[in-house]
Amino acid sequence: MITHHSTVGLRNPVLIAAFRGWNDAGDAATFAALHLSRVWSATKVASIDPEEFYDFQAVRPQVELVDGETRQITWPANEFSAAVLPGAERDVLLLVGTEPNIRWKTFSNLVVDVAKRHNVHLVITFGALLADVPHSRPVHITGTAVDRELIQRLNLVRSRYEGPTGIVGVLHDAFGSAGIPSASLWAAVPHYLAVSPNPKAALALVEKATDLIGVGAEIDDLVSATSIYEERVSEIVAADDDVQAYVKLLEERSDEREQLDPDDLPSGDALAAELERYLRDQGNA
Repeated sequence: MITHHSTVGLRNPVLIAAFRGWNDAGDAATFAALHLSRVWSATKVASIDPEEFYDFQAVRPQVELVDGETRQITWPANEFSAAVLPGAERDVLLLVGTEPNIRWKTFSNLVVDVAKRHNVHLVITFGALLADVPHSRPVHITGTAVDRELIQRLNLVRSRYEGPTGIVGVLHDAFGSAGIPSASLWAAVPHYLAVSPNPKAALALVEKATDLIGVGAEIDDLVSATSIYEERVSEIVAADDDVQAYVKLLEERSDEREQLDPDDLPSGDALAAELERYLRDQGNA
């Protein structure tokens, strides 16, 4: 079920994973992972056969014309790419794909097998959630984990979520069973915007992830895209008085939180509650 395309020696690698679908509001998670794959010149090393994991009536393959004549079908993909980072202390393995419809345990075990093959010592997943946040303020990133040592080392929040989960949650359980530490980064995306991809949220995920694992990444194009995004969204909001008033309210709430003393800021559990509410809402949708 896994095709290995090439063999690359990686030093102390970290696996970064993101999936289209339930875990990917504004396409921010996959956009961030694809950006890293591109700027790090990652090479495809393996892919998972989609045949066993998708209901193709729910996730349909796409047909496109190549050179205006040849019809080509593109199937839902889950591809691993390896990024060798000269000058860094570690390399990176990236997995970008589409959340499967069926056989999640088997799928997760395959991902774990690839991670073991490359001696991955840490897994970081990207996610994005819809939240009551303004587009004009910094993107809030919630980082969660279960492993106590990892929480302390990376300054994360202990995950206490109970309720419906996506493939990201199942993967973290599989990695935990395999003894591989894992953490999850979630970006809060304004729920009033139907903008995909969201470059501002993607940028925040990229910056947080590279800071956690201690490697650098080129972000100039994401910074430029974020500037354009904010300008265009501000124009759209300004054209609707009701939306403008709502955004102003969100901005005031955000600014009030920023002005609080550190001792008065929400606890880690309170910050994670927003993520938990989003996941429960998704499960009831």
